[in-house]
This record gives sequence, structure tokens and C-alpha cells, in this order.
Amino acid sequence: MKLFLKFSAVLCLVLLVLVACSEGGSDAPAELTAVQGFMADPAAVERGEALFVGTCAGYCHTMTPEDTDALFLFDCVWKHGGADEEIFNTVTVGVPNTRMIGFGSNFPQGEDDLWKIIAFLRTNQQPCA
Repeated sequence: MKLFLKFSAVLCLVLLVLVACSEGGSDAPAELTAVQGFMADPAAVERGEALFVGTCAGYCHTMTPEDTDALFLFDCVWKHGGADEEIFNTVTVGVPNTRMIGFGSNFPQGEDDLWKIIAFLRTNQQPCA
């Protein structure tokens, strides 16, 4: 009986370690996971669109490719890095000597709203050639 209890205790310990490791075992950064999750959520993408239209489009960015100084963000050309984390950082801190101000986390739902904007951009991004 003692051997069975020891074996059971060791087995429980091993299972607890495996569960703990599997919970944090994702290779993707938390931000990327958040963007992918928001991309799969139509309400989140819709909120991202509303925020983009109300905050970004019409002032500094366009919704369609045009010959203007307002940047079109739905293609594969990104001046300040096109990775999700780079976009997040650009919007958060801004770009010196441009009209791209840093928004920080000054969205109604904080950083989540910024990830929803990025999800909207990604969902509507044109295929890269």
C-alpha cells in the first residue's frame, strides 16, 4: 500500500508539472495570440474598424490606395515595420518628425483596442505578391 501511495504521489506531481508546462508552452508571443484571437472575432474586427475609421482614416491614413501623403495600411509596404509588435509600437510611441503621434494606451479599452485595430488591418490586408 505504501508503494502505491508513493507511486500515486509521484504520478500526481508529474501530471502537475506537465499541466503547468503546457499552459505556458506557446511559442507565439501573447500579443500575436491576441491579434489572432481578435481576427477570429467579428465583433472585435468591427470595433477595430470603427476605431480605425474614427481615429486614423481621414486624418493620416486612407481606406483605399490613393496618390496622397496619407498612408494606405492594407498593403504589404510598411515604412516602420509590418510585424504586429512593430505596428503596436509605432502606434504607441509614434514616429518622430512626422504627424504620427504616439497614442500610448489612450483608447477606451486600452491596449486591447489597439490590438483590435491591428486585427482589422490584418483581416483586410491585401495579399502580398
